[in-house]
Amino acid sequence: MKRSDAPAPLLIKNADLYDPAPQGITSLLILGGRIAQICPDLDERSIRSVLPDLVVMDVSGARTLPGLIDGHNHFAGAGGEGGFQFRTPPAQLTDFTRSGITTAVGLLGTDGYNRSLEDLLAKSRALDAEGLSTWIFTGSYQLPGPNLCGSTARDICLIDKVIGCKIALSDHRSSHPSAEALRSLVSSVRVSAMLAGKRGVVCVHMGSEETGLEPLREALRGTDVPKTQFLPTHVGRCEDLTRDAVRWVREGGAADITASDEAASRFGQFVAAGADVSRVTLTSDGNGSMPVFNEEKELVGMGVGSPSSILKTIGDIVTGGVADLTTAVSLATKNPAALLGLPGKGSLKPGFDADCLVLNDDWTVRSVVARGVPAVWDGKILVKGTYER
Repeated sequence: MKRSDAPAPLLIKNADLYDPAPQGITSLLILGGRIAQICPDLDERSIRSVLPDLVVMDVSGARTLPGLIDGHNHFAGAGGEGGFQFRTPPAQLTDFTRSGITTAVGLLGTDGYNRSLEDLLAKSRALDAEGLSTWIFTGSYQLPGPNLCGSTARDICLIDKVIGCKIALSDHRSSHPSAEALRSLVSSVRVSAMLAGKRGVVCVHMGSEETGLEPLREALRGTDVPKTQFLPTHVGRCEDLTRDAVRWVREGGAADITASDEAASRFGQFVAAGADVSRVTLTSDGNGSMPVFNEEKELVGMGVGSPSSILKTIGDIVTGGVADLTTAVSLATKNPAALLGLPGKGSLKPGFDADCLVLNDDWTVRSVVARGVPAVWDGKILVKGTYER
């Protein structure tokens, strides 16, 4: 099906629904790309009499969740540390859908010089045209960073796709901005977002320097700007940073964990400390270069982040007994939708976008519906990107 076509009416039957709270076995009627009704007694014959082109997906009691949100993805490509040969290629549509992701937020990283926000915005619109839902952050590691309209604030206020900005702190690759510069930035982001009806989040790449999250505390000291205006990410990078992030969330802030083999145990520290985990999110850092440094901060290796790491980490959290399914799934659905201000995303409720993920028992993707269109069905990819074969 081409995304330019109007989505056919869709009935998802016999779903073990988590919205992300458990709702039991029920069915979802999807019209025009949105959830029209959720009810265990939806009658296929009656619906088909009114909607003869109805498509039926019987999931036979499989767990059905909101489509995952990847709030930190380098979908236009990233990297360059170690030389230009380390630049990562752009992501393709199925990199997301086969990983259960229906929404992604794109951003720049270390390379705010050769990578452009123009290209990032264009890639965002391309992925939208192919079936994904996307937004972007302006800026990069550097402060002041790149922008599209003359300033970070103007980007957020004037461009629909821009929901915040990206910076880096406590990292040898950051600009090490002053408290005054950070305070000015977050204040301008907050005001411009208010004018545009957005949340306006400053996504903060966190390194492993001993300053940790203290620059954020110093920037906000004496102001009325809420801590949730900042979203520090990669907070599972090292033990000291995780402990500081737990404290930050207990103080009223929000934090993002990058999905990895250690992410479940890192998240467990938030749970054990009694932090409000509704202000914790899980992202992939997908398609970003993953530099490996030795103790002297010398580059010794390189990898590429995968969007599939989010679903794997959710499975690790649940099967490892760290948290229940609702709490784990909320990390990549309900929580980021609320913290980033993504309308119609993160939950399966009437009026919300019809973004659904159907799981196999082994935590692999069975089916994916993105904005009402089946993109993956029983493990088979139905919708591919423009240049995918």
